[in-house]
Amino acid sequence: MSFSSDVKDELVGHVPSSRHCRLAELAAIVSMLAKPGQEHIMVEPENSAVLKKVDKLKRVLDIEIESDEGQRALKLIENNGHYSVDRLLTERSCCKQAFIRGAFLACGSVTNPEKGYHFEIVCDEAGKAKLICDIINDFEIDAKIIIRKKSHVVYIKDGSMIVDILNIMGAHVSLMNMENIRILRDMRNSVNRRVNCEAANITKTVNAAVKQIEDIRYIEAEKGLKYLPDNLRVVAELRLEEPETPLKELGEKLSPPLGKSGINHRLRKICEIADELRRN
Repeated sequence: MSFSSDVKDELVGHVPSSRHCRLAELAAIVSMLAKPGQEHIMVEPENSAVLKKVDKLKRVLDIEIESDEGQRALKLIENNGHYSVDRLLTERSCCKQAFIRGAFLACGSVTNPEKGYHFEIVCDEAGKAKLICDIINDFEIDAKIIIRKKSHVVYIKDGSMIVDILNIMGAHVSLMNMENIRILRDMRNSVNRRVNCEAANITKTVNAAVKQIEDIRYIEAEKGLKYLPDNLRVVAELRLEEPETPLKELGEKLSPPLGKSGINHRLRKICEIADELRRN
């Protein structure tokens, strides 16, 4: 089962304690899925869990959504073949949370966090998308709208904000599961960055050592190592003897010992002398 299905299964079991929040959640589901004049809410087979939530809310509210009385209670407004919802229904913060939960159950999805971070609610017209986007933004979450074919999609791409929206909807188990996955992903990314950085440093060190040895061999072939000043000749001979030794350890083998920056400075001078010989 997908992560999105897990979230919805968890939310189906969440029934608000107050009547106004129950109305807000049911109104969101109906406005997203029903059309004026339809006798039943139409849902996709993979979203059958939402019907359980609708039946549960209808039972605890004791209303029929097909009746005029039920539609007045849900503050549904017919608008060009669609249902919209009176914003008075979502004045309270708790009702906004319930409304988001209902809209997500009806037409939402969230990507498995192991693959990426993406939360969305697909709306069939712009007014619904703007209402949902505004409500989500009220919780300081940066939701945006994009048009996809004939749909208006409210989406969130930031992982931490998706965690926040799961918390707002009441999907606390899914939230913890996502946080665990995020921690593992962050650890893997951190390890990969460190490995890549170390690999790059090793490559850089090896390339520098190869260049140093090539330059020392060139000086040796052209002029002999005695051409170099004594302090540079000692370093050049040591580098030829120990081509794979790191600079710090190379400096420690000198008498007196030399620090990493000192040994690097002398090797750089040797390379400059080799380059000068090549130019001449």
